[in-house]
Amino acid sequence: MSGRNRGSYGGLQPPINQPPFVRGLGGHAPPPHPPRPLDDNRELPQFRNHHPQHHHSIIEDRIAAQNQDVQGLLADNQRLAATHVALKQELEVAQHELQRMMHYIDSLRAEEDIMMREMYDKSRRCEVELHQVEALRADVQKVRADIKELTSSRQELTSQVHLMTQDLGRLTAELQQIPTLTAEIENTKQELQRARAAIDYEKKGYAENYEHGKVMEQKLVAMARELEKLRAEIANSESRAHATGPVGNPGMVNLNSYE
Repeated sequence: MSGRNRGSYGGLQPPINQPPFVRGLGGHAPPPHPPRPLDDNRELPQFRNHHPQHHHSIIEDRIAAQNQDVQGLLADNQRLAATHVALKQELEVAQHELQRMMHYIDSLRAEEDIMMREMYDKSRRCEVELHQVEALRADVQKVRADIKELTSSRQELTSQVHLMTQDLGRLTAELQQIPTLTAEIENTKQELQRARAAIDYEKKGYAENYEHGKVMEQKLVAMARELEKLRAEIANSESRAHATGPVGNPGMVNLNSYE
């Protein structure tokens, strides 16, 4: 930073107290004049035997030369003073720039601290969310296993319900036949009663029809066997109907009432 305007002493104007000839040179003093020695023996021999007026002129020349040397030294001093002022101003600018850069660095550090804190908080939140996701993943796997088990149970229950539906349909068809069977049994019982009455009548009135009555009795025995067989089938149907649950059927009749 200090070398940006080094060519013109930081781009500053020359001091006000510089002499005119220094100002006219753009703030740069002329190069210093080498001082002349007071005792110049080279000129003494040629004026040693001359008139004193020449001796005074020589002294005046020496004084003029010394004055010129003094003016050169003053110019050098002023140039050094201007350089000192320029360097001082450049130092102040550099210090101001340094302070500004330090302030900027502090602000960058503060922003970096804020960003690091935000990133740390974000990483902590991400870590918490990751743990939550892991827990949710375990829950999802458990739910999937439960769904698979429930699906298997559902399929098994569906097959059982299908079989029970088939059995229920078959039992319902059999139960629907009960009124017809009951009517047939009632007719058979009535015929049996009529046949018994006829047999009794024939036994009392007609001895000659004994053989016919015997045949009729055999038929009645066969019919009784058939009746018992029908009763057994009806009892089996009722037991199966009770095993599968009550089924509403207005056509059911208690067959035991006809015994």
